Amino acid sequence: MIDRRIELELSVQQPFWESPGAASFPDPAIASETWESWFASWLALMRAELPSARGYELSVRLSDDGEIRQLNAGYRQQDKPTDVLAFAALEVDSPLAGPFESDDLLYLGDIAISVETAARQAIARGHGLTVELAWLAAHGLLHLLGWDHPDDDSLSRMLAQQETLLHAVGLEI
Repeated sequence: MIDRRIELELSVQQPFWESPGAASFPDPAIASETWESWFASWLALMRAELPSARGYELSVRLSDDGEIRQLNAGYRQQDKPTDVLAFAALEVDSPLAGPFESDDLLYLGDIAISVETAARQAIARGHGLTVELAWLAAHGLLHLLGWDHPDDDSLSRMLAQQETLLHAVGLEI
């Protein structure tokens, strides 16, 4: 059940390829309300890990391999496409990482997902594009909240948490 006390401002930026004359890419076909429902459910489930605030704000950018490759090269010095990137607004050493009380929404950061890569991964993993996009969005959210996977143990914990988040919204990987 969604915790209605959590206010969420979510911006899902429409893919640029939906413009006239753009190349053809897989259509994620996920309504804004679905994205909002997923993130609200996930934030409610993880409330204990969140800085206290009236609500939270984040953005999701659905991109293609070319755009995410540029982001990956610019921010991570890896000149190749990837499936998801997360740009956390809160850093562990930030004064906001501690107790935070505000009447404003707390900005968590940005998530960029390559729909092209997600489509290939969905086929390889034997599930639909919606499940893969939710999986990647959950992964990105965990990064925004300070989760990381520098070793196998932390990766296993993070993947298990992603499964928990997907299950909470009725999806299975």
